[in-house]
Amino acid sequence: MDTPEGPVDWELATRIAARLAAPGPVADRAELTALVDELRDAAGRAAVHASAITGLSAADGTPPEQVSTVLVVDRPHWAQANAQVFAAMTGPLAGAAPSATARAGAAVQVGGVLALLSGKVLGQFDPFTSRDGHGRLLLVAPNVLHHERRLKVDPSDFRLWVALHEQTHALQFAAAPWLADHLRSRAGELMTDLAADKALVPRAGELLQAVTRAVMGGADDGVGVLDLLSARQREVFEEVGAVMALLEGHADVAMDEVGPRVVPSVRKIRKAFEARRDEAARSRGMDRVLRRLLGLDTKLAQYRDGAAFVRAVRKDVGLDGLNAVWASAGHLPLPQEIADPRAWVRRVHG
Repeated sequence: MDTPEGPVDWELATRIAARLAAPGPVADRAELTALVDELRDAAGRAAVHASAITGLSAADGTPPEQVSTVLVVDRPHWAQANAQVFAAMTGPLAGAAPSATARAGAAVQVGGVLALLSGKVLGQFDPFTSRDGHGRLLLVAPNVLHHERRLKVDPSDFRLWVALHEQTHALQFAAAPWLADHLRSRAGELMTDLAADKALVPRAGELLQAVTRAVMGGADDGVGVLDLLSARQREVFEEVGAVMALLEGHADVAMDEVGPRVVPSVRKIRKAFEARRDEAARSRGMDRVLRRLLGLDTKLAQYRDGAAFVRAVRKDVGLDGLNAVWASAGHLPLPQEIADPRAWVRRVHG
C-alpha cells in the first residue's frame, strides 16, 4: 500500500486490522458467489432509483449507474481501503511525523479501531482516493450477510436497500463535485492546526482517530480527545460533523423513500433495522464503552438529526429547495442549523 509518511504506520495498521478482524458468517462458496454478484447488480440498480428519488444527477452528465466504482469487499479489504482514506486525509500531519516507535503505537490504536469497525459497516462511499474521477463504493459482503440473517429480512430487498444508501452518497458528491475538496480542505485545516500545536503531537494517534471519524461520518461524543481542542479546532470539527449529518440523513431518507414497488419489504427492513440500532444504543458494559470510543452513538444521532433536517427542509421549500444545499459550500448547513432547519431556509432562500 503506497501511503505517505505521517503519524501512523499505515501498512502496519492494515496488517493489524486484518489480523484482528472477526471472521465473517459461515457460507458455502455458491452462496458467497451469489451474494457478491447480487450486491454488484443491486449497486447499479440502486443508483438509478436514488437519482429518481433525490432529483440529483452528476454535474458532468455521467449516468447514475456510473458515478461510482463498485467494490464488493471482505473485512480486511475494507480496513485496507480505509487506511488509504485516512492516510490521504491526514497528509498535513506528515511534517510532524513522530518516531518509528510512536508511529507503530499509533498503528496499533488505529488498526484496532479499523478491525472493530470492519465488522459493523455495511457499505461506504469513498470520494477521497479516486484515481478515475469516480469515488469508490465499498459493500462489505460478510456484514451484509450477517445483518440480513440476524434481522430475518428478505436478502434481495436488504441488499438493494443498503446499496441505495451508498449510491445516494455517490450522487451527492457527483452532483456537487466541489464537496470532496471542501471536506478535504476542512480536514486539512484542522490537521495543519493540530500539527502546529506541539502539545498535541505526542497524542497524534488519538487525535487522528477523532478527526478521521468526523470526516468519515462517525463524530466523537465530546469526551476525551475533543476536550483538548481549541475553540477554533472544535469549530471546524463541528462544521465537518454538520456536513456529515446532512450526508447521512439525506441518504437515510432516500433509502426509505424508494417505496415498496422497488423494495417490497422496505418498511419491515426499516423497522427491524431501527430496533437493532435502539438495542445497540441501550447496550451496557464493554460494548457500550466501545461504542463511545468509536463515536458510534453520535453516528446514530447524525443519521436521525440529518434525516429530520432533510425532511423538514423539503416540507418547507420542496425537493428543488432542498437540493440548493448542493450548490456551493456556502449553502451547507451550519452546526446549529441541523437542529433548526428553518434557520437554514431563511439564510439560503430568504
